[in-house]
Amino acid sequence: MVKLKNNIINRELSWLEFNARVLQEASDPATPLLERLKFLGIFSNNRDEFFRVRVATLNRMKNIEALDVNIKESPAEVLARIRETVTEQEKIFNETYQQIVEALANQNIFIINEQQLSESQSSFVSAYFDKHVRALLFPIILDNLDDPTSLQDKSIYLAVELLSSIDSSKHEHAIVEVPAPPLSRFLILPQQEGKMYIMLLDDVIRHGLHHIFSIFGYDTFNAYTIKITRDAELDIDNDVHKSFLEIMSESVKQREWGSPVRFVFDKTIPPVFLHKIRQKLLLSDDDKQRGGGRYHNFKDFMNFPQLELPHLYYPPMPPLAHPDLPPKTSIFEVIRRKDVMLHYPYQSFQYIVDFLREASIDPDVRSIKMTFYRAASQSNVMNALMNAARNGKAVTVFLELQARFDEQANIYWAEQLQKAGVKVLPTIPGLKVHSKLVLIRRKENEKNVYYANVSTGNFNESTARVYADESLLTANQNIATDVYKVFQLFEARYAIPKFKALVVSPFNNRDFFIGKINREIRNAKAGKEAWAVIKLNSLVDRKITRKLYEASVAGVKITIIARGICILIPGIPGVSDNIEAFSIVDKYLEHSRIYVFANDGKKEFYISSADWMQRNFDYRIEVSVPIYDADIKEELWTMLQIQMADNTKARLLNRDAINQYRTTGSENPVRSQLEIYNYFRERLMDS
Repeated sequence: MVKLKNNIINRELSWLEFNARVLQEASDPATPLLERLKFLGIFSNNRDEFFRVRVATLNRMKNIEALDVNIKESPAEVLARIRETVTEQEKIFNETYQQIVEALANQNIFIINEQQLSESQSSFVSAYFDKHVRALLFPIILDNLDDPTSLQDKSIYLAVELLSSIDSSKHEHAIVEVPAPPLSRFLILPQQEGKMYIMLLDDVIRHGLHHIFSIFGYDTFNAYTIKITRDAELDIDNDVHKSFLEIMSESVKQREWGSPVRFVFDKTIPPVFLHKIRQKLLLSDDDKQRGGGRYHNFKDFMNFPQLELPHLYYPPMPPLAHPDLPPKTSIFEVIRRKDVMLHYPYQSFQYIVDFLREASIDPDVRSIKMTFYRAASQSNVMNALMNAARNGKAVTVFLELQARFDEQANIYWAEQLQKAGVKVLPTIPGLKVHSKLVLIRRKENEKNVYYANVSTGNFNESTARVYADESLLTANQNIATDVYKVFQLFEARYAIPKFKALVVSPFNNRDFFIGKINREIRNAKAGKEAWAVIKLNSLVDRKITRKLYEASVAGVKITIIARGICILIPGIPGVSDNIEAFSIVDKYLEHSRIYVFANDGKKEFYISSADWMQRNFDYRIEVSVPIYDADIKEELWTMLQIQMADNTKARLLNRDAINQYRTTGSENPVRSQLEIYNYFRERLMDS
């Protein structure tokens, strides 16, 4: 048996390497300029979540002196390595931002501050401040700040020195929250001589501070950005007298005053002022504090204003129609004849809305059941379900209230669904429901016929435009009946069903795929065709990692396409010589899970909601589904072959060449997401 010691990468450091790939996209001059800004925003948002969740967890572990005996690294040691990596990435980030600002200036787009305004611009900013900003500012005098939880996570604040040029003894400090949202972080100023000017809201407030404080005799102001990141782990109340909806609502509110895990500040802030802030916020651990630049919360750059400059963006790739689903055709009639797979965002998510709409008004449809993990804030899917209930259909929804950072939105939708007469199933203690399922029961010739949708991604119109996922529509009764059994599991709780087609966590997902790898090992030893292609978000589970190493030693060729974390190290002599692992980061977020096994020349295909992580195998209800349709198998295999030929956006996950761009021996550049889009467009044109 292959030992894991020294043969795996720490999962937290592997995640940071994933975020480094996002930063590479921002740094790459070949990435369109305004897309580079958005990648900076994605990088920043990812890092914030990393601190809220992973660093917060390590801090908790450090406090109880827990050790990971397999890695031989204490939480304190891992945190030290994280700080080192984050510091290096921050340096690259700041350099990249300055490069982008300079490149924007070359395009006559200028990001300016309050000290760079012309007289007319100053008047415009003052008017905007008075009309839109001033009413949203509620300063706190620092000496009056008694509650250290007053500074909320996700917000940024200006720490303001208030001075008087007339009375040198008049000296005060205040904290002002930057109200973004509800306002945009960016203000577009009137163009001048064909030049475009953009100002951050922070600087708009700096420009207008005299409107707030001059009545108190202050005329000189120095403002420094500060930001606090808090532990996002929810402490779930076990009060049996409360509904889980009430418990989750209260827990989400408590997140606002979680323990600080990071405090960042403008490094030019005077030390005495900084010390005073630290005292007021009860911050004592210097490891959690970092001096930075003038601006923070770069996640807002994900929503940088859309400018009418198409050459600074990716060329548009509008979602394509599916050749098997022509307009004015019943989706039920189509999938009764053959399975259909939708590939987002290359093809339109609207088909799912149409599927539900058709079900909501079809007189032969009796019931609709659906799971949700993350729903869109403006969701036509939810509207379709509520409309179905109003049309007399029996609608049942399992809506996961514990979906991290989406709890508030899901609580809202649970309330709206219940008002519309939809049955909302309660959360299962100790398990998250991460599977993405739709089940429709229809009366045909006095019999119940089931139609199902099994997806790798959320039923979310917003994310379906940027997350690459696969979604199977089928009337295969073995699959659909198994989906029905999963919903029975949600309602019955204690009866574990037997499945004919689906592979379901936490019951047998890990063992099932280990069994598939074992078969490839036997075939390799017998001299038969033996390989596997594994496409997922994260590979973290140690048991299956050990099995992959064992397969490599046996001669099984393994290709891993892992977008995020990958603790497995390819290319270790005698351990993983037969494993290649790489990651693709590009315009779309690679989110699908596709597992293909050689099976001695009779390829087997599965799509899944589950990554290969312990939580997906043991603590979530996940579904993997076999693909039977030959055309869909061909589609999936073509997509994977295109990705395996990627030599433009693919990065190696080797220990000694982490994030090095992958070469394939081809002189022609292959950017897989563009090639996949063209593949589906050509199929549509040929249909």
